[in-house]
Amino acid sequence: MKTDFERAFIRAGHRGQALLQDELIALVPREYGGHVAQLGGAKSLVFDIVMGGSRAETAGEIALRVGEDASLFYLGHIGYHVDPPFRGHGAALRACRLCVPVFSELGMRTFVITTDEDNLPSIRTCEKLGCILESTVNVPLWCRQEFSISARKRRYVYEPADAKRR
Repeated sequence: MKTDFERAFIRAGHRGQALLQDELIALVPREYGGHVAQLGGAKSLVFDIVMGGSRAETAGEIALRVGEDASLFYLGHIGYHVDPPFRGHGAALRACRLCVPVFSELGMRTFVITTDEDNLPSIRTCEKLGCILESTVNVPLWCRQEFSISARKRRYVYEPADAKRR
C-alpha cells in the first residue's frame, strides 16, 4: 500500500513538478519503484536535483531507498550525485536535508549513506548533515558486480536528534 507521500511523489512526477525545494534547489520526482527486486523489495524514489534561478537546470540526482536488505547495507538508503558544473554549491547537502523528513514519513527513523573512502565532498556532506561514521566495510564481490560499486565503503548513520537522546 502506498503512503500519501508516495502518491504525491507519483503525481508530481507525472506533472514534472517539484515536490521538495528550498531557495536554491528543487527535487523533481523522476522514477518510482514500489518493490525493487534487486534491492530485496525495498522502495526506490529517484529525484532530479534541479538548480533554481532564471533557467532551471538538472544538476544531478538523489535516490531514496526505503527498506532493509543486504545490498542496502553497502549501497545505503540515500545515493546521490551532482554533475561537475554544479558542484561546490552545496546541492547534495541541500537535497539530503530536504529528504530527511521523508524517511520518517515513510516509516524509517534512521538511515545510512555510504561513500567511497576517498570521496571527500561526500564525506563532508555526511558530516554536515549530522551523520556519524559507523564503520568502513569491505564490499562483497557479488554486490560490487551487481551494482558496480567500489570495494570499500564508509557507512554513515543518520539518527534524528530525538532518537539520539534515548
